[in-house]
Amino acid sequence: MPIMTIDLVTLFPQMVEGFLTQSVIGRATKKNILSIKLHDLREWALPPHYAVDDRPFGGGAGMLLQPEPLFKAIETLGTPQSKVVYLCPDGVPLTSNLAKELSEEKHLILISGHYEGIDERVRESIVDLEISIGDYILTNGTLAAAVLIDAVSRFIPDVLGEEKSLTQDSFNDNLLTFPQYTRPANFRGMQVPEILLSGNHQAIEEWRRTQQIQRTKERRPDLIKKFQNKENHASNN
Repeated sequence: MPIMTIDLVTLFPQMVEGFLTQSVIGRATKKNILSIKLHDLREWALPPHYAVDDRPFGGGAGMLLQPEPLFKAIETLGTPQSKVVYLCPDGVPLTSNLAKELSEEKHLILISGHYEGIDERVRESIVDLEISIGDYILTNGTLAAAVLIDAVSRFIPDVLGEEKSLTQDSFNDNLLTFPQYTRPANFRGMQVPEILLSGNHQAIEEWRRTQQIQRTKERRPDLIKKFQNKENHASNN
């Protein structure tokens, strides 16, 4: 039995079919650690045209996904353990901590928006959480859902081949990751830092930590403040 089941409701399931069969996600589904199912929203639309969208009341550009097909989809797929997530630009930001929290759920139902979004009654009545993957607009939410699936899956036990990868990644402890190098040690005159070739593991860890802090200061001052606040809180306790 899989640790987590994810149902993705979208108008464009073909957009992510290849993604779900490749690399880490593909291996996890083959091992039955994850179960990911794609659903075309039109499965819950009425014949003969199977329309799922209409113009917004009050006028305005674009179309909205109608409530009826979405309600039917959630009523069909949902269980008492389900958490319904809508991918949208005005949701809460996706963070590593949020992805980790969601990885503890048993069943996620992801709604991929399109056009100008979905009817507000869906958001108010059956959506548990709204998530944005960044301050930009995509043509639809299917790719955003794929990003969420990937981010969440990494925290599920046995999905990653080496669990240590999680502790070294960017955003762990609110720090970006450190610079990394592989062979050759000298490439076109560019030399790997000597400390990494020293074999002194304690010195290497200290160098990496220093690099993490410096890189985060330069690139993400918002994160370094969180890191410093956490460090100060820990030292005061």
